[in-house]
Amino acid sequence: MKWEKKGLIYNVAHFNDWAYSHVHKPSAVFISEDRLRIYFGVRDKRNVTRTTFIDVNPANPKEILYEHDKPVLDIGKLGAFDDSGVNVSCVLKHDNLYYMYFIGWNPSKTVSTRNAIGLATSEDGIQFKRVFDGAVLDRTAQEPYYTGAVYVIIDEGKWKMWYTSGSEFKVINDKPEIWYHIKYAESIDGINWIRDNIFCIKPKDEFESTARPCVIKDGEIYKMWYSYRSISGFRSDVNSSYRIGYAESRDGLDWERMDEKVGIDISPYGWDSNMIAYPAIYQYKGKTYMLYNGNDFGASGFGYAELMEK
Repeated sequence: MKWEKKGLIYNVAHFNDWAYSHVHKPSAVFISEDRLRIYFGVRDKRNVTRTTFIDVNPANPKEILYEHDKPVLDIGKLGAFDDSGVNVSCVLKHDNLYYMYFIGWNPSKTVSTRNAIGLATSEDGIQFKRVFDGAVLDRTAQEPYYTGAVYVIIDEGKWKMWYTSGSEFKVINDKPEIWYHIKYAESIDGINWIRDNIFCIKPKDEFESTARPCVIKDGEIYKMWYSYRSISGFRSDVNSSYRIGYAESRDGLDWERMDEKVGIDISPYGWDSNMIAYPAIYQYKGKTYMLYNGNDFGASGFGYAELMEK
């Protein structure tokens, strides 16, 4: 693979109080044949995240057709799993209904946050309503630490999910850091999930985390793009920060890492020179595109790249 970077699409740059900084985890869905909606999280002045969107030309997502001026998903009820932030992770359309899987979190005294996954639906892709006030994917007896960003497809009559799961908190420089990895779950309705603690992407070492998968099925092959980084020094050391990885599988469960074939890396300078993360793949008129975040976990915005033909 070889990706050609096309540049920055969007950032908020202190637009207003609720969209003050960062654009997290771009998540794309077609709302018509020639209109792509990109959902993302934005932080307010207190670092609380809410989810909103822009509509773009899918052939040239730098061409913004519409910019929504308010959140489509606000923080949850007081005491709920998402009362301190809601960040979209994946959106898909099924039977004329939009399904948004999102990360909700609460602060914690001993570690930075407690994360879980919620689900909201919408008939128009704008007015979203939570299916439950609670999470659809949370900590369990087998996975007791953390549940993060997910990606969902409907394949062969099943809802299939690849999700980020915390394996352990490790103390690095006197600070607890979550060590997380990508796992697999499935469902018959997109709401109730069977989780058998299936690891998909094996870490290279005891300090590597993998997160925020994106999966497409190409013929009989599942293809995954994801983020990986060290849990030590990733905030300040460019060599430890997020990069984009790639893997393939024949069953969606057992994956072969092929990071050396991913064909995209940080730039020598600019908005994605220290970090690239949270890839989201979409296909349009025979071409494949990647949305992704740049430096500082989305503080610099998100851009895109196009897969070059061989």
